[in-house]
Amino acid sequence: MENFAIPSYLISAIADAVSSSETHAGLDSLFMYANAPGDPPEGSKAVKALEWLRRINKEGGKETLSIVGRIIEKYMEEEIEDTPSLFGGEAIIKEKKLRIDRIKQALGRASIVYTNGGILSKGEGLATKTLSELIKSRNIQAIDFEFERALKNIESSPREAVSAACNILESVFKVYIEEHAHLIMPAKQDLQGVWKIVRADLGLDASILEERDLQEIVTGVVATVNGIGALRTHASSAHGAGKRPYKLKPRHARLAIHAAHTISAFVIETWDEKSAVKKGL
Repeated sequence: MENFAIPSYLISAIADAVSSSETHAGLDSLFMYANAPGDPPEGSKAVKALEWLRRINKEGGKETLSIVGRIIEKYMEEEIEDTPSLFGGEAIIKEKKLRIDRIKQALGRASIVYTNGGILSKGEGLATKTLSELIKSRNIQAIDFEFERALKNIESSPREAVSAACNILESVFKVYIEEHAHLIMPAKQDLQGVWKIVRADLGLDASILEERDLQEIVTGVVATVNGIGALRTHASSAHGAGKRPYKLKPRHARLAIHAAHTISAFVIETWDEKSAVKKGL
């Protein structure tokens, strides 16, 4: 990985989050765990965090993104309870969420993609590639980035977000068909049409599975894809809203996007596993 400088606005967002959440000892432990260079700087927690992050930028070299990823891992993946407790009232919980949102927004502004496990990677250049190219390369992290773009529209335009999620799912299925010579693209290339061919070829048929638990999951996956397609048809910006438009809310769009993301990843992983079996790997 080549050298990469963390933008000042991202440094500021991270420093604010860690200095507000950690004790001095906790800050030292966190940065040392991340393998940040040098000894702990002097000063207040905010000063210490800023100075150490700037040092990482200056001395981290090719490891800069890896170090910063380990620092923010606990914050990016922490599940924050909405219910106030003895250790945190509503105001504290709200402020904590805002700090994490600032980190996420700063990452997006810097075109940096976060992947679970404290992995940061540069997202620039993804826009120059078509979605089909990303799918063909099975670049799941890049496809994750496409779903992140859909998530950004949730509050401002949930209908647009649903349409984007459905389009990504549809693209995964179409590329799968194109990449397999024995499959024929259906005349009607809507989501249900291409999904029917893909799930049959991958063996995603509840009736042929022996395990009842898996039968229920696969049945749910099939129903979910159909539901996402129907939601786009009836409520998204891809079609006219009609006389009685859906009252689509951000939480509905978020559900559709996360569901589409999970199914896309599962199909791609099943695709790869099937390919490996054919190659005898």
